[in-house]
Parts: sequence; C-alpha cells; structure tokens
Amino acid sequence: MDGAGLVPGEDTEAAQISIKSFHDAERGILGCKHYARKAMLVAPCCDKEVVCRLCHDDLLDHKMDRYQVKEMRCMECGMRQPIAQHCSGCKAELAKYYCSICHLLDDDPDKEIYHCPFCNFCRRGKGLGKDSFHCMACNCCMSLELRNKHDCSDNALSGTCPVCSERLFESSTPVKALPCGHFMHSLCFGAYVKYSYTCPICYKSLGDMAVYWRMLDAILAADRQQMPKDLPILQSTQRVRCNDCESISDVPFHFVRVMTGPDAARPLSHSFRRLFSRCTTNAPVAATTQR
Repeated sequence: MDGAGLVPGEDTEAAQISIKSFHDAERGILGCKHYARKAMLVAPCCDKEVVCRLCHDDLLDHKMDRYQVKEMRCMECGMRQPIAQHCSGCKAELAKYYCSICHLLDDDPDKEIYHCPFCNFCRRGKGLGKDSFHCMACNCCMSLELRNKHDCSDNALSGTCPVCSERLFESSTPVKALPCGHFMHSLCFGAYVKYSYTCPICYKSLGDMAVYWRMLDAILAADRQQMPKDLPILQSTQRVRCNDCESISDVPFHFVRVMTGPDAARPLSHSFRRLFSRCTTNAPVAATTQR
C-alpha cells in the first residue's frame, strides 16, 4: 500500500489484515508519508482505517477528530483493538512515542516530541522548560531563546499564514515571527523573501535594509545628476507615509523612487501608494511545530 494509508472499515477481516502501508518501503519502515508507525487508526467519524488523520483529511471530504480516536489496527498482526503504544495481540511496540490525548503514534527515533497541555497538541521539541515555553499571551509554544525577547500579541497564531493560507496554530512546520509581529511558516518565509522584503500584511521591512537603501541612494544621486538642472519636476515634492516608522513627510519627487531621509531611499509600488522603508530588527523563529 502507498503512503495514502486508507482502508475501508467495512472490508473483510482478511483483506484488512493483509494490508500494510510504508513510510519507507526500501527500508521496510511501516507508516505513511507523514509518520512512521506500525498501526492504523480507526476514524471515529466514518470507521475508515487510516495510518494518520492527515491521510484521512487529504483523501476524504471531512475532518477527523484526533481526540475521539478509540481503536487502531496493528500492521504487524492485523488485530483491531483499543488504541495504545503496544499491540495487545503480538505485543509489538507500535511507536517510540505515543500520546494518549492526541492519539499520536510516531516511531521515528530522531524526533523529539512533547505534549503541551496549554496548546493541547503534541509539538516538536524536548519539552516545556527544556527547549521551549508556552507564552500565555500569544497562546503558543516558542523557543526558550524568545522568552522575554518577543512582542506578545493575543492569540498570535490564531490566523493563517499570509503566504499559503494554512492555519498557523495547527502548523506541522516551524513558524517564524516577523519583526512587525506577524507570523508565517519558516518555509514560506524562505520562498517569499526571494521576491519581496516587506511583510505581505503591513508592508514593514522584514530585516535590516541599510545596504539596499544605500544602493538606492547611489542610484537616485546618479539619476539627479543626469537630469537637466532646470527640469521643473526636480523642484517638486510629494507626501509619503513610511510603512516602518509610520511617519508622514514631504520628500523630493522621483518618477520611480522617493527618499524619506538623507540616508534612506524608498522604492514605490506600481501604484505609487505603498512606501517601503527601513527596519533593523531581526526576525525570531517561534518553535510552534505541531506533530
């Protein structure tokens, strides 16, 4: 069976027992593309047998409630039974890690997982007080490195990633805190910054843009030197609002760019309404990986 890991709950007993799903077929590791485990879960909503809830949600038109799972089927002996870390039939250990609340089974020895009682999820990491902490204001788990070093906001991860639109609180990948206080997946951030240097929500800078501003300063200076000195447009100004410091000022007009100060050039958007500016705050990473 491939990584989809779906078995109809009404199939014959023999057919169900014979089916195995692999996380890594070459190495003979049972599971699915999401998890290594030796058991299938019985979905409480439809009685389908699936390797994990993610496989269920990918293949069916409804969501599986992980907390309501009561049964599983051992992929070693085929016995259907109450969910647990060990098979009651063949006594095999079905996973190195088992959470009796989330009903998460993970047999990957390289993964460190803990259950956060405040998030009510299993997260990647050594545990609260070890390499992470739960911020009660932000209502999410973060790296210990961010304790007293991040800007709290109520239910910070209650929204969706501005790049992929997936829910951040239930993210299965690391989440990055931007200098402006917004969040996105770390992988989405890596792809996004190849094309833009501003937050897609508030347009504040995503990092220290001093080098880029100096480059634009040089371009602007070269442009003005090449233009006729008596050109009327060189004497005009325009009012702009800096997205980073939110100040409003009158600056020398440029048909492509404007400057909000002697040391910071600011490019305009295509609509000439958005203004990007400088930010020197580094963006921390929040350890909010759910398993």
